[in-house]
Amino acid sequence: MPNERPWLTVLLWVVLSIATLFPIYWLFVISVKPAVELFSTPSLFLDTIYWKNYVKVIGDDTLRRYMMNSIIISSGNAVLVTVLAFMACYALSRYDLAGKENIFFWTITNRMAPAAVFLLPFFLLFTQVFAIGDWKLYDTRIGMILLYCTFNLPFAIWTLRPTIDGIPKELDEAATVDGATTWQVITEVIFPLARPGLAVTLILTWVFAWNEFLLAATLTSFNARTITTGLSEYVTTTGTEWGTMASISIITLIPALIIFSVVQRHIVAGLTFGAVKE
Repeated sequence: MPNERPWLTVLLWVVLSIATLFPIYWLFVISVKPAVELFSTPSLFLDTIYWKNYVKVIGDDTLRRYMMNSIIISSGNAVLVTVLAFMACYALSRYDLAGKENIFFWTITNRMAPAAVFLLPFFLLFTQVFAIGDWKLYDTRIGMILLYCTFNLPFAIWTLRPTIDGIPKELDEAATVDGATTWQVITEVIFPLARPGLAVTLILTWVFAWNEFLLAATLTSFNARTITTGLSEYVTTTGTEWGTMASISIITLIPALIIFSVVQRHIVAGLTFGAVKE
């Protein structure tokens, strides 16, 4: 049935777009105003643009290091979690494992608990148990990548499993009859058809790792400190540097937009790739 009120749909999308984009616009307005104007009468419009906040952020070597740490940790964790979740979902979907539903439920329970519950055990593990000589996990990128697997892997398995279950097992059997090995079935049959689900899993996992604050603030000091925890350095006893924090927040949106734009293309391509033809 055709839409009898297209203008209502357009109006709804306009309202939703404004509600979504306005906080970002307001963040940008704060980032290009000097401190004096921020505490004066608020204005939605820009009379002049004050770029010194961005110059200060871009020229700060420490902030650039924090940004690189966030990119490496988030990307490394997203790739590792997506690969592990893909293999785990394939095993849960294709093999008759004893108590596999219980295994799946137990995996999800690890995601149900808040991160604060694991804070003290992980702190002791990172600073005492896994701190032998020069080898340690505290304040390291590899330590944070492995740490985030604890929370992101259960979510990734829960997100990806319906995609794997939706792929007919007859395709596996047909490929096996044609002489394909198990690894060839996974990489040449299952993987292409699961690309939309893999892309969504990758995006969500990357965002969760990118935005995480509590664990990163506790288990990093300087070498692996992320940009989200670096923002807290601008909240001091003498005041809060709102303009600098806003400019950092705007800059941190750029990697997220790049990741999303790249993976979104694979989502659209994966919707038709590998379709079964009569």
